[in-house]
Amino acid sequence: MIIDTCVAPPAKEVLSGFSDIPEHLSGYMKLFKGKEEDIKRLSNLTITDFFGLMDHAGIDIAVLHGEDMETTYGRKIPNEIILDFVQKYPDRFVGFCGVDPHKGKGATDEIDKMASYGLSGVMIAPWEHNLFTDDEKYFPIYEKCIEYDIPIWAHTSHNFSHKIPMEYGRPLILDRVAVKYPDLKIIAGHAGWPWVTEMVSVLWRHDNVYADISSIRPKYLGIDRTGWGPLMHYGNNILQDKILFATAWPMVMFNDAVDDINNLPLKPEVREKWLGKNAMKLLKLEDRFR
Repeated sequence: MIIDTCVAPPAKEVLSGFSDIPEHLSGYMKLFKGKEEDIKRLSNLTITDFFGLMDHAGIDIAVLHGEDMETTYGRKIPNEIILDFVQKYPDRFVGFCGVDPHKGKGATDEIDKMASYGLSGVMIAPWEHNLFTDDEKYFPIYEKCIEYDIPIWAHTSHNFSHKIPMEYGRPLILDRVAVKYPDLKIIAGHAGWPWVTEMVSVLWRHDNVYADISSIRPKYLGIDRTGWGPLMHYGNNILQDKILFATAWPMVMFNDAVDDINNLPLKPEVREKWLGKNAMKLLKLEDRFR
């Protein structure tokens, strides 16, 4: 079974945002250079089309992420969109709710509500919240995740904004969270590049920290001098239970990502863990998807 642990919901109101990028994210346009028409076509994607993309790549389950950066940048993917997809297609979708730490009790109340409906995790984007992951505004959110025994997904990497410092994504900061909350299941989104050695150290130190490889063409993990060498090396042995397959679709296309994984020099048993077994265990999906 293949599980993609980070996917944008295939809703028109979400996908249209990839061709109408807000000013603070204008640097991301360089990632779509030459693909502008493809991005525009996403707005007309039907759910049948989306499942066709998943099926062509062999992906069984997509974890859809809500987002909430309203306080800082007026940007949000409502959790109701995620919930609607999960309830309509429970055999294909798992949901993470997005919360805004600046909303205080409003954020924790949102987790209560969404957890009661069966969403399986929480998403935060510290760089767009203008906070580090060890900021105390996140602490009530982390404590709610522990209460419900669900993971927190946190952006952990550089960003392409020209206005937001990239250091918000350093794995070294996430290490402080793991020390303070050893019972909190943490997914380091985007696997910490360019601080890959730091990311490996955090993963090795803490049993409760995982990393997904979303937004990355996995082929680069196997190419020399890209900076991914430590994750590729240790992820094929001592960290083999800590790496999660993910695309951040449509940042990376499903088929490209799966093909890349299949061409990496991974041990067969490790490839199975990366592609689905690790996520199945972390998200407690064994009973739901037998």
